[in-house]
Amino acid sequence: MASKRNVEDEILDAARANVEAFGVRRTTLTDVARRAGVSRPTVYRRWPDVTALVADLLTRELRRILIAEEVDAESDDVDESVRAGLVRHATRVAWAMLAHPLVGRIIDTEPELLVTYTFHRLGSSHTAALELVQPAIVEGQADGSIRDGDPAVLAHLFMVTVQNTVTSHRLFAEVIDTDGLVGELSTLLDGYLRP
Repeated sequence: MASKRNVEDEILDAARANVEAFGVRRTTLTDVARRAGVSRPTVYRRWPDVTALVADLLTRELRRILIAEEVDAESDDVDESVRAGLVRHATRVAWAMLAHPLVGRIIDTEPELLVTYTFHRLGSSHTAALELVQPAIVEGQADGSIRDGDPAVLAHLFMVTVQNTVTSHRLFAEVIDTDGLVGELSTLLDGYLRP
C-alpha cells in the first residue's frame, strides 16, 4: 500500500498536469482523482475544493524551487559576501519561477488565484522563503555586507519584491526581456541590502 505522502504527491502531480493542460477553472477534483488513479473520496478527504488543492500544489512547487536553488547555491563554491549570495539565490529563484509551467499558467491565465497571497496574507510558501531569507540577513548584518535594520522588515520587503517582480513580469515585456528583468531585480535587491 502506498504511503499517505505518496498518495498526496500523486494527487498533487495529477492536479499539476490538469492545471497546466486545462487551467484551474476547468479542473475538477473528480478529474484529478481520475488522473491520479485514486477514488474521489480519497481526494475529497484531503481537499474540500480545487482552490485548496491548487494552493497546496503551489506551496509544494514553490518550496521545491526554494530548496533546489538553495542546494544549487551551496554547491557553487563561490567566495562571496552573504549579501551577494542572497541576491544570487533570489535571482535564481525568480528565474525558476518565471520558467515554471504551473506558475506561468496561473500568472498568465488565472492571476486572481494569487490575490490573497499578494494583497492580504502570507502563505506557507512565503513562510518558507522568510525562513531562508531572514537568517541570511542577520548573518549578512554580522559580516557587514547587509545594512542595519530590522531583519524581519528587510526579509519581508526582499521576498515581496521578488514575488511581485515575478508575478508582474508581463508589465515589463515592452521595455525589457526576461534576462534584463532578472538583472534589474538583482541590482534592485543588492542596492536595497547594501550598507
